[in-house]
Amino acid sequence: MLSVGIVASLCLLARDFLDHKIVGYILLVVVSLLAMSLDIIPVLLSAVFSALILNFFFIEPYYTFHINSADDSLLLFLFFMITLVNGVLTHKIRKAEKRLQIKEVRVNTMKLYNALLDSLSHELRTPISAIMGAIDTIQSKTVVISDENKEKLYLEIEKASLRLNHQVENLLNMSRLESGVIQPKMDWCDLKELIYNVLDHLKEDLQFHKVTVDIEDTLPLFKLDYGLTEQIIYNLIFNASQYTPKGAKIEVKVEYNPDVDFEYNPDKLMPCVITIADDGIGFPEEEIEKVFDKFYRLHNAKTGGTGLGLSIVKGFVEAQNGHITLENREEGGSVFVIAFPALVMNTKEISNE
Repeated sequence: MLSVGIVASLCLLARDFLDHKIVGYILLVVVSLLAMSLDIIPVLLSAVFSALILNFFFIEPYYTFHINSADDSLLLFLFFMITLVNGVLTHKIRKAEKRLQIKEVRVNTMKLYNALLDSLSHELRTPISAIMGAIDTIQSKTVVISDENKEKLYLEIEKASLRLNHQVENLLNMSRLESGVIQPKMDWCDLKELIYNVLDHLKEDLQFHKVTVDIEDTLPLFKLDYGLTEQIIYNLIFNASQYTPKGAKIEVKVEYNPDVDFEYNPDKLMPCVITIADDGIGFPEEEIEKVFDKFYRLHNAKTGGTGLGLSIVKGFVEAQNGHITLENREEGGSVFVIAFPALVMNTKEISNE
């Protein structure tokens, strides 16, 4: 009503130069525009209000609802009906568009989850099949297995179990992120110990890669969530092991910026910086911005994978108020840089022995 009133007031100032039919067209446009964004009740009110204003202020005699001319009466009636019908139809079209958008979102969501289920069926079936096959072989009474082969089968079971556990953890972590229940438990962390623990867990996946770790002995302790940070490092190194060729180099580096105050930091520098780089093929430039999206997998990615690993990494980094970036290296490969505004405990006087 306010919009109609403002437009009518402007027309009233130029009433001597405007025919009342032109005013009717202008008010019709106003009601049509309102119907594109408002609910049906305000649209109907604006249609009635504009008809009353047209009659009272612009059809002679002015300032009365009496109309002398039959043509003007017909004009007002048609204006009211056209405005009403146009407003209602515009509102219905807008609602139909919204329903269509919701339907498209549902269809895309179903496609997304179907792709996830297909991927999960492969990712979960492979380790489960390996475990069941190894157990059947070990328990078989018709096949004689040497101790050496039995040991290899046990190692296969362990490897498949770790892979299965990794996929289940990713699903649980994504569920926690979406539900918003993650509350970081900050405590003093030795990142050197944490990284070597992760590398030990991934030794089977990294056996054909060259891994270098660059961490100073005097690196201080950082106040972080140990479990979340461990999962971040695990996912990044695991991804590097899976999506780089055999013999590729994986570099892990932790840096400390001693001059950064995490509370008063206009340049947004971070005291704790973790870099994980490789000399593989890198990421397609047009897809770098999408790799942290949930369920997103690169177009040229090999079969398998759920597209959750990097999404979880970003969620866990941001849960600790950190920041993560991904870039391709000029010499080839990619580099992830994670920065945390963590509290620091200096350990220079503490011996690492």
